[in-house]
Amino acid sequence: MLRVAEVFQSIQGEGLFAGTRSVFMRTTGCNLRCWFCDTPYTSWEPEGQQRAWSDVLGEILTLDCQHVVITGGEPFLQPDIVPLSAELKRAGKIITVETAGTVFRPVTADLRSVSPKLSNSTPGVEHSARWARRHAERRINRTVLQQLTTEYRSQLKFVVDLPADVDEVESFIDLPPSLPRDQVWLMPQARTLDEVCAKAEWLEPLAQRKGFRYSSRLHIELYGNVRGT
Repeated sequence: MLRVAEVFQSIQGEGLFAGTRSVFMRTTGCNLRCWFCDTPYTSWEPEGQQRAWSDVLGEILTLDCQHVVITGGEPFLQPDIVPLSAELKRAGKIITVETAGTVFRPVTADLRSVSPKLSNSTPGVEHSARWARRHAERRINRTVLQQLTTEYRSQLKFVVDLPADVDEVESFIDLPPSLPRDQVWLMPQARTLDEVCAKAEWLEPLAQRKGFRYSSRLHIELYGNVRGT
């Protein structure tokens, strides 16, 4: 069974496949609590229903898209993404799986899109003292990151709120597992078009100067921070 928040068709907004028309299957439930989470209905206040993975597969296959994105929440918390992804690949789909990189499962995917959480993601005690502590303890799992980034095709996406966050990214990737900088994407922490544009002014040139890749939030530029887009 899978606890699913939504299945919808849109375009990918970040990273390598930005602009690609895709079907998104969004699980609900997360082991982290980023204060800036743009899908709180999968984390802080998780919604969704339990569905058989074969039922979800059937819905995805009715939609005419070659690309499929398995996302969350944290989809790696749910064991049945393993058979689901295998069957999607058997059906000829190009699969991206998005994860924070704290949990591992042998998921079939063409791209593991890993978004490790920097210290800037930790919620303040005003959100929840319990989750502030748990998030800080759980946000990095080097063993899982090594599996995801050395055994599979992967990209790392870091959410950047302030210029100092880029220094933390540099320190982070200097430790094992290391990745070429051109596989590391920096993207602005933003929920509105104005925020994306304001941060892009300094983040895009900074990323280029450091040898990283810059990712906008194309879905926000096109649709705003709207559920199901």
